[in-house]
Amino acid sequence: MATQAYSQQEGGLVNWLSFKEAQEKNKLVQRPLLIDLYTDWCGWCKHMMKTTYSNPGIANYINTNFYPVKFDAETKDTVEYNGKIYKPLSPAPKTAHELTIKFLGNNLSYPSTIFTTNKYDYNLLVPGFIEDKKLEPLLIFMVENAWQTAVYDEFNKHFLNTFYDTGFAKTPVKVHTFKELQLLQKKAPKKVLVSIGTEFCNSCKVMNQTTFVDTTIGKYLNKNFYLVKFDATSTDTILFKNEKYYNAIVNNFPMHTLSLKLSNNRFALPTLCVLDEQLNTIDALNFYQSPERLKPILTYIGSNSYKTKTFNDFMQEYMNPGAPAKKKK
Repeated sequence: MATQAYSQQEGGLVNWLSFKEAQEKNKLVQRPLLIDLYTDWCGWCKHMMKTTYSNPGIANYINTNFYPVKFDAETKDTVEYNGKIYKPLSPAPKTAHELTIKFLGNNLSYPSTIFTTNKYDYNLLVPGFIEDKKLEPLLIFMVENAWQTAVYDEFNKHFLNTFYDTGFAKTPVKVHTFKELQLLQKKAPKKVLVSIGTEFCNSCKVMNQTTFVDTTIGKYLNKNFYLVKFDATSTDTILFKNEKYYNAIVNNFPMHTLSLKLSNNRFALPTLCVLDEQLNTIDALNFYQSPERLKPILTYIGSNSYKTKTFNDFMQEYMNPGAPAKKKK
């Protein structure tokens, strides 16, 4: 999805849908919605169609993973969205539609792009023209469910550190195989962090390139954990705790059965499995984990606090280290 200058037809290469078409398709196969709010008089809206949405890589990714909706913010049509009816507020020209007001409030800016989850329970609004480079992390953030575990600005920072030369500081972390791990546990037992991903998972790459080598995370991992990175689509047969695990078709997807075992059958891309010294799963963390989010979780597990207190109680102490401990009733 490299950034280039493109010149295509007015709608670009994206297969735009109406709200009715997108919502009907979403009932059959769920995908997030990408909603382009434009007006006929908006020059930057036309420019975004001729550049960003005419980038073949960007357009193909949107057509494959989203239901894209091109919506005239000043239309005089009545529109149904998420079970509610929205109407034009005035017959006068250049008047925002009722649905436009729902999305933008009084901050009317065109173009504006709305990203909505397949269940319409999370919206991300991005006002103004978006070039190719800035649209890429937004698309990944929505498609790979990073919105469930991170705020966008945080994810975007680490995405840029992964795919562009930003020169951020790293701490090297030793990565082990499962075979090495089982030998190490006999000599010097530690807790284990298993990062399960795939080659096509972009948020997996962001975690591998930024989260684990973050200066605070890397030092803590090297001291308290063994790190294993595992491809969920691996075709290797692996002996783990005297049982064999292999690649099998699960829900029409070729997946290694060890991924299901370690995640307690709660696998999603990506998943971090935290194991104890006996290689039993303590917890499985689904979706993208930033270093900011992961550090207290690793500390909670690594310090064995998980054995004596809830995570909420631990976090109160973690965030307020000088505060007196809560007395048990």
